[in-house]
Amino acid sequence: MGKKVGITYDLKTDWVKNPDEPVDINAELDSPETIDRIAQALEKGGHTVKRIGNVQKLLFQIDRLDVDIVFNIAEGRRGRNRESQVPMILEMYNIPCVGADALCLGITLDKYVTKKMMVADGIPTPRFFSANTTDDMKALNTIGYPLIVKTRHEGTSKGLTKSSRVTNLQELKKQVGMINKQYHQPALVEEFIKGTEFTVPVLGNDAPVAMPVLQVIIDGNTNLGDDFYTFEYVSYHGLQYVCPAKISSALTKQLQDLAVRTYRCVECRDFGRVDFRVDEKGNLYVLEINPLPSLAKNDAFNIFPTVIGADYTKVINEILNFGLQRYGLCDKFDSEVLHYKVRQKSESIA
Repeated sequence: MGKKVGITYDLKTDWVKNPDEPVDINAELDSPETIDRIAQALEKGGHTVKRIGNVQKLLFQIDRLDVDIVFNIAEGRRGRNRESQVPMILEMYNIPCVGADALCLGITLDKYVTKKMMVADGIPTPRFFSANTTDDMKALNTIGYPLIVKTRHEGTSKGLTKSSRVTNLQELKKQVGMINKQYHQPALVEEFIKGTEFTVPVLGNDAPVAMPVLQVIIDGNTNLGDDFYTFEYVSYHGLQYVCPAKISSALTKQLQDLAVRTYRCVECRDFGRVDFRVDEKGNLYVLEINPLPSLAKNDAFNIFPTVIGADYTKVINEILNFGLQRYGLCDKFDSEVLHYKVRQKSESIA
C-alpha cells in the first residue's frame, strides 16, 4: 500500500551567495532535477509525494505535515551540526525519517570525529590531525609529507584544490590558514595516499550489503598517483566512475567488507557510501563515510543499479522500504536489490 512520503532537501538555487563566500559554498546542495527524479521514482513505486524543502520550510509546516515518513536528503546551511537539523526535528515530533539519524550525521560531517571512531574500531584511515590555526601543528612530526589539507566538516570536495596537497611547512600553513579563514573551521590535515580511489555504496540495516565497487577516473586515468578529487573536477565533470571497478575479486571483497564495517561503525541507516584510497602497495584506507550521499544523476547511486540488474527507481524505493521497515510501517520485505548477484566483470587483473 502506498505511503505519503515527504522529501526534505536544500536546493542550490535557494542559496544567495555573499561576495566573501567561497565559490563552492553551495556545492553539497541539490539541483531541482535531483528532487524531481527522487519524487518520480517514489511515485512510480505507488507513493504520494510531498515536497517539503529545507529545515525552515519544515519548521513552518511541522504541525500539519501529514506524511507517513520523510525521505531526508537535506544538508542544512551552516555549522557542523547542519545535517542533523532535519532528523532531530523529525525525531522530536515523532515523525519517521528515511536515512541516518541526527547523531550519525553529526559525527560523520565532522571528519576528525569520524576518523577517531574508525581508529577505535580498527578501521584503516590515513593518519591525521586537526589544525585550528596555522601554528597548531603539534602532530606534524608523527606524519611527515606529503599531506592533504581539507575542511573538517564539509563535503563534496569543498575547499579542495590542486594546492591542497602540500609538501612543506610553508604550503601547509597557507592551506590551513585558507580553510580557517574562508570556511570558518579547523582544517583536517591527513597524510596523502598516493594510488587509486574507490567508492562503495551500502544498503540496508540489520544485515547491510555493499553494492558494486566504483573506481574513480580523473581525466581518463584510474591510476591517480598524486591526483585527487577536487571541486574543480566536480564542476567541470572531469571526474567519472567505472563500475564495476576493473580490479581483482580479492580487492573487491576487501573494499566491500571494509565498507560494511565502516557503515556499522557509525551506525548508518538505510543507505550510505564509503570512499577509499588504495596505495601503491595495495593497502586500503577509508577516507570517509557519507550517510547522506548524492543521489544526483551522475553519481554512484545512479550508476551501480545497472550492474546488478536494477534501476534508480528500484533502489530509491528499496531505500524507502528499509526506512519503513525500521519503524514497523511495512511488512518485512525480501529486498530484490540485496539479492541480486553482483556481477564482477573484471575478476583477475591484479
